[in-house]
Amino acid sequence: MSKKKEQGEDTVLPEGGNPGGAPVDASDTVPGGTAGEPARAVPDAEVADLRDRLLRTQAEFDNYRKRMVREREESARHANAALLSDLLAVIDDFERAIRSAEESRDFGVFLEGVSMIERRMLEMLESRWGLKRFSSVGEAFDPVRHEAMMRTEAPAAPGAAPAGPIVAEEFQRGYYLHERVLRPAKVRVQMPAERHGPAADDAGAGPAQG
Repeated sequence: MSKKKEQGEDTVLPEGGNPGGAPVDASDTVPGGTAGEPARAVPDAEVADLRDRLLRTQAEFDNYRKRMVREREESARHANAALLSDLLAVIDDFERAIRSAEESRDFGVFLEGVSMIERRMLEMLESRWGLKRFSSVGEAFDPVRHEAMMRTEAPAAPGAAPAGPIVAEEFQRGYYLHERVLRPAKVRVQMPAERHGPAADDAGAGPAQG
């Protein structure tokens, strides 16, 4: 039978170090001693120290996690600071153009000023931020770059070779961001007309597919 001292003191284990009284295999390693020796009871002070270390480690990790979350949120809030700083110069240009127009009442001068501001802004966005506007009219329809808002059929042209759909009109310009399409252009697509007449029969071609 095991014997125990008063509360707060170490627990005394029976001979052999096994609470159940069974002998310990000499080949086993018993915590607190070498193989075959009785297990060492952990003092209360050591248990308290280990518990304190664990709590401190948990608290430090929790503080680290909270700090990382705060830093990510702060970084996200200020991620566009450089871009907005560049745009402030554009806003200043617009303010000067508006004041000039209010004084002169000259629409031609105002239009020229606004057009110049647009060119400068596009140049700045392309050189510093990789934003580039592209044109689409007259180009082959590309579903990646173009969003078809309307479809019309091209006028029939006897003897002409059939062509694929092309962009006939641009409702809204499209933009690249670092060679990737940021916003497709909204366009009117002109579909190829079917060929009719002797020229089509001589070529051995049937109606073109739209």
